[in-house]
Amino acid sequence: MGRLQKQVCQLVLDHFEKKYTKELGDSWTTIREVLTTPGCWQYAVLLNKFRFPLELETHLHMKGYHRLFHETLSILPETLKCYINRNPGKFPSQRHQIGKLKEYYILNASSLLPVLALAVKDGDRVLDMCAAPGGKSIALLQCASPDHLHCNEPDISRSRWLKQTLESFVPKAQMNVISTSELDGRLVEKFHPELYDKVLVDAPCSNDRSWLFSSDVHKAAARISQRKMLPIIQIGLLRSAVQALRPGGTLVYSTCTLSRAENSDVITNVLNSCTDIVPVDLSDLASVLSHEFTFASHVPHGLLVLPDHGKSWGPMYVAKLMKM
Repeated sequence: MGRLQKQVCQLVLDHFEKKYTKELGDSWTTIREVLTTPGCWQYAVLLNKFRFPLELETHLHMKGYHRLFHETLSILPETLKCYINRNPGKFPSQRHQIGKLKEYYILNASSLLPVLALAVKDGDRVLDMCAAPGGKSIALLQCASPDHLHCNEPDISRSRWLKQTLESFVPKAQMNVISTSELDGRLVEKFHPELYDKVLVDAPCSNDRSWLFSSDVHKAAARISQRKMLPIIQIGLLRSAVQALRPGGTLVYSTCTLSRAENSDVITNVLNSCTDIVPVDLSDLASVLSHEFTFASHVPHGLLVLPDHGKSWGPMYVAKLMKM
């Protein structure tokens, strides 16, 4: 309810107007309409395979929800159950209760694309490098049973949030395969070189959707000036992830911004500076999910979900790399 009452920050919108009209062309008009109208936003319900009762699915069906991933393809794990509604609105969240698992997690459905692209299998050693608040870690555990899931979050307060999320969704018996840390992700390569089969780098980014509703115009102005520094941090995180990956392993890089500088330009930089990695084509994933998401055309090295009318998901950029 609070989000609906917030006002769009004109300073940020003007910044986006200048930048994204140039980068996205005519698409920006629709994207702007969706991003600046929270009343049309949709939310997804990710079921927790460790807890959800069968009657929850019946209740969701009665409320007009349907399965987001209904195909039985290998890239869409049967154990990952996510429901969406064509209509805007948010299913009520559940409070954290010590000792009691939550039945579901509310999220932007496009947040699951990096998880699907990573394609974690049973027995994998997995690193979620920038894990808070924990939604993608939870989604990874819905897909498979890794040998080890390392959830890293350098910010102390966000790390506490991450640990609470894990406690809310993962049974104690399963927690023994999960570890947490508060490392700067750029240092992970030093502590864990070539250790992981799969690495997720859901990088800190501009976060266009929330940034538009900045209530403090001075902080918004500061973020505009700081925005050009983000790609440097993102490149550092991605290079560290490459070093933490074993040969033959794969990593996924994702952000929730439309910014080319924070998306494909970051991947291009790392591909040019790391000779042992190659991009992995994600067009199969896009073709399977094109009925639920609007994807930008001709995006270098990855996929970009564009917020659209009736498909208000995103922004979400996803790219996949393999270490030779």
